[in-house]
Amino acid sequence: MEQHHQIAIIGAGTAGITVAAQLLLKDKNLDIAIIDPASKHYYQPAWTLVGAGTYDYKDTERDMGPLIPKGVKWIQEAVTTIDAEGNKLNTNKGTVISYDYLVVCPGLKYDYSLIEGLEETINKNDVCSNYTDPDYTWKVLQNFKGGVALFTQPATPIKCGGAPQKIMYLADDYFRKSGVRKDTTVVFATPGGVIFGVDPFKQTLMEVVDRKEIGLRFFHKITRIDAENKIAYFSIIANEDDPSKLFHNIGNCAEDVSAKKLSEAPSPAELFHNPKDIKTTQVSDTEIGIHYDMLHLAPPQAAPDFIQESPLAATEGPNKGWVPVDMNTLQHDKYPNVFALGDVAALPTAKTGAAVRKQAPVVVENLMHVMKQDGALTGSYEGYSSCPLVTGYGKMLLAEFKYNNVRDSDPLISKFVDTSKEQWTMWLLKKYMLPFMYWNMMLKGKA
Repeated sequence: MEQHHQIAIIGAGTAGITVAAQLLLKDKNLDIAIIDPASKHYYQPAWTLVGAGTYDYKDTERDMGPLIPKGVKWIQEAVTTIDAEGNKLNTNKGTVISYDYLVVCPGLKYDYSLIEGLEETINKNDVCSNYTDPDYTWKVLQNFKGGVALFTQPATPIKCGGAPQKIMYLADDYFRKSGVRKDTTVVFATPGGVIFGVDPFKQTLMEVVDRKEIGLRFFHKITRIDAENKIAYFSIIANEDDPSKLFHNIGNCAEDVSAKKLSEAPSPAELFHNPKDIKTTQVSDTEIGIHYDMLHLAPPQAAPDFIQESPLAATEGPNKGWVPVDMNTLQHDKYPNVFALGDVAALPTAKTGAAVRKQAPVVVENLMHVMKQDGALTGSYEGYSSCPLVTGYGKMLLAEFKYNNVRDSDPLISKFVDTSKEQWTMWLLKKYMLPFMYWNMMLKGKA
């Protein structure tokens, strides 16, 4: 079966529905098709709260059909291949969809294969993830009786990069309420070198870490999980190009490095903050196993296979597999009738719904210019993204930033609230206002 549409949108997530709704507000006569096989749509930002027992998972789920804007054709099939030269898509049901213009926003996939043993143990054996099953995270927290609570994230790009630490702060609060915190060591192992990349939010989070007595381990990239023995293994990637610069006996926070590299070795503060006495297994100078009693992680993430295998994807470099676009106009680097936004776009900013809220109107405006062939593209997307960083029950700071990790807080809100500090009002924003805005405004093209 073949069909043609003026505009084809791959993906009925936050980006796809928002773009479709905004396009119709510009011109109700546009011929638009959204291709997505999913029958349900989820408000995933609330899954952090679900994992902490303060939000109902059912309230994050809605049927997809009623969310598709009226006037848009929903093709409930999965894209399998893209012929960008021929302006055609193929689906898993054999449908061939030709298009004049294409908007690419299928989200991303979880690639369990990048961490050995993850697929076999995710969402069981006290290995949980708010990204995949926040209800199970809540069960793990409720059943936890003490020991090492290990939180970590992968080295790949991930959606909502702050999520792996948000649940940690909430878990710490819950452990205190349930009376097990005194018997618990909370550890956050991250492949990065800082807790957060934007000032002044980074300073506030370090104050939270100190107040909660959380042990930080930097430059720790998780590589495999031994679920039977409850050990998570990490590669130490500081100075990974020259392992002789690394610490020996990392698990004990020792400082003996080879004498010839002593002056170049990272200091203890670069690898550890609030170092904790926990059981570790030293595999080598560059690999360590951390014994845990519960483990929360964000799975490694990548562009969907059909994107990676398509001519739309970057074939080399740090953006390999993702869709390369102009960072300001969001137009594809090679195909002028193609735009991409959301998680799949190769942009140097965080993958969040807040980023989509700023990207969508830029895509819509520029797509209309391309359709009119007036050459008047606007490069008005400056990398805005935000991360509502929940630091406990009733506490949140709102980190807003743009390209180059520059703070970009809303000037109106900032007049009344210091969003870089923990605020109860920001918690209300997270739990009540943002979900309302999402369902009733953003997905209708009005926010």
